[in-house]
Amino acid sequence: MQFNNNAQAIYLQIADYVCEKIMLREWMPDGKISSVRELAIQLEVNPNTVARAYEFLKQQDIIYDKRGIGYFITTEGSKNAANYRKQEFLEKELPLFFRNMYLLNIEPEDLKAKYEKFKKQYS
Repeated sequence: MQFNNNAQAIYLQIADYVCEKIMLREWMPDGKISSVRELAIQLEVNPNTVARAYEFLKQQDIIYDKRGIGYFITTEGSKNAANYRKQEFLEKELPLFFRNMYLLNIEPEDLKAKYEKFKKQYS
């Protein structure tokens, strides 16, 4: 995973990564997810950073832990992950997107066909 040093904190980028895995159904509700150590090795980060991301996701009711067993996706994890990512997008990413649309004189109608084509690729 490539981290954006100019964006949000790395632990939040890891939280976004986990949310994406959940929303893409690569990690299913009540399913076990990578341990802190496993994910830290995979992403080449400090285990403390992954632990911080997991703690954040627990607070959002996206994951939970079973002491001595590991971390799991909550039953509502997919919905909660989508709500969290949606809120982040609306507050942080969409204003920049709108600014670029304005600067480039792009109207929403200009994007409709491209968005429909994109959706077909993922359906």
